[in-house]
Amino acid sequence: MLQTRVITALILLAILLPVLYVGNFYAFSVVVVTFFAAAIWECQRLFKKPGPLLMAAIWTIFFAYLLFHLESFSTPLLFALCVAFWLLRLIPLLAKGLPGFGFSNGLLSTLYGIAIFGCFIAIAVLFKRSPLYLLSVMALVWVADIGAYFSGKAFGKHKLAPSISPGKSWEGAFGGWLAVLLIAGGSALVPQLQDTFAAQLLMRKGWLIAALLLSLVSAASVVGDLFESMLKRRAGMKDSSNLLPGHGGVLDRIDALIPVLPLAVLLDLWR
Repeated sequence: MLQTRVITALILLAILLPVLYVGNFYAFSVVVVTFFAAAIWECQRLFKKPGPLLMAAIWTIFFAYLLFHLESFSTPLLFALCVAFWLLRLIPLLAKGLPGFGFSNGLLSTLYGIAIFGCFIAIAVLFKRSPLYLLSVMALVWVADIGAYFSGKAFGKHKLAPSISPGKSWEGAFGGWLAVLLIAGGSALVPQLQDTFAAQLLMRKGWLIAALLLSLVSAASVVGDLFESMLKRRAGMKDSSNLLPGHGGVLDRIDALIPVLPLAVLLDLWR
């Protein structure tokens, strides 16, 4: 299992890193459209929607079109809607629980689909800002996840959401948050990393405001992870799919990014 996981990760890196390094938008578009199609297909399956392939194809065609017309599309409004969906509807469900597979489920699947859509549009917007900038936002989520894993293993005693994800603890979440702040602070001291998300936040907003905003980013990553875990539990699925051997599905890899990336773009626009 570990060997399969490592091989899949190396293949993904072999695809993604050259695309980010070269910075070619057309090559980037091929990759991001492919991953979006997989993610939205998995979303349809998690909500047990009929015709998941057809619905994924419709979503993907619309996404591919907008990808090349970002300038004529109000992306800040989309990102604000995504943040509002999380705050007003999706986050409260972590405490209340998900509705059954009825009419409310259809509305919820649309909201989560828009959240995924907004996440991938944010990927494109951040890539156009610079590949390094995009990578720096995603790296904060990865740092939070890694920090949470190791601190949870070492100190985890108090369960964060036992009915959703029994392995997560408050100590792990705290460790992930602390790791984000430390990495962000370190990046501000490295000249080569001045044009990264965290360094720019620190430069523009000062240490106190930047720390509060980065704490919000860290919390959003936990929310995204927990929400997808809740969807899988309701659907009776261990993984969102088996498209990535050893890792599960695309949503299993990007769940924490879904609420974070639209939020990160809005924070970047806040001058």
